[in-house]
Amino acid sequence: MNEEVRDAFLPLTSVSSGKGSLVIPDVFSYTNQIVNLCFAMNKNEDWVLVDAGMPKSKEKILEAVQKQFGQEHPPKAIILTHGHFDHVGSVEELATYWDVPVYAHHLEFPYLTGQEDYPKGNPKVDGGMVSEMSPLFPNHSIDIKEFLEELPSDGTVPFLTDWKWIHTPGHTPGHISLFRESDRALIAGDAFVTVDQESLYNVYTQKQEINGPPAYFTMDWNQAENSVKVLEQLKPSIAITGHGVPISGNKLENELLYLVNHFDEVAVPKIYQNKENE
Repeated sequence: MNEEVRDAFLPLTSVSSGKGSLVIPDVFSYTNQIVNLCFAMNKNEDWVLVDAGMPKSKEKILEAVQKQFGQEHPPKAIILTHGHFDHVGSVEELATYWDVPVYAHHLEFPYLTGQEDYPKGNPKVDGGMVSEMSPLFPNHSIDIKEFLEELPSDGTVPFLTDWKWIHTPGHTPGHISLFRESDRALIAGDAFVTVDQESLYNVYTQKQEINGPPAYFTMDWNQAENSVKVLEQLKPSIAITGHGVPISGNKLENELLYLVNHFDEVAVPKIYQNKENE
């Protein structure tokens, strides 16, 4: 793994850090500093890890897994919604420890095989302190090709037969979300989030409100808007997002529809409004 990602120390945290809950009977959400990971189970009591948290978090994640499943119950795989540092920070260490494959969308591969770096964080997205700090966040690619496998082209999710993956680009080119039709459960990654991720205060307090993807790292706002529309049309009953607390029911329905209808004013930074994406 790129040393600048692996060795990054980021003192960002939230009141939810180290806590977790069984959001629905077979999906456990765990907060690692400021980012959420999911332990998603199937009918055979096997499970997969969705995203891999912050750098230097292997031991904390393993502790959470042990509390949930017991000492010897490794996942069948790791699924990545995308490759930003806070979602892959411990992926190499965990994949090595468990000896499991890591699945991602093929458009995310350049950032997961050492070929291409993400753009640096943009401090000019009219956000708060987190935005201003974002150029200091690791934007470098990692190299996990030893473990990396492409998600099936038919939309199925390895080891989770009831789930489908959906390409939701914009935040990154190969960003995906996971959806289950039977109960309309959504694991959204950073396609949208339930906290104002640009504000240090809101990140810490985890005040619940639907926002667009973290602006300082979002690469294509036209695609990001379309992805939110795609997810809203699924009419999810509950959503676990990459940042913020899970949201459900009328609050999810109403706020997600509002985001769709006011995406430009709510999500898109002023520096990008009425301009083509840079």
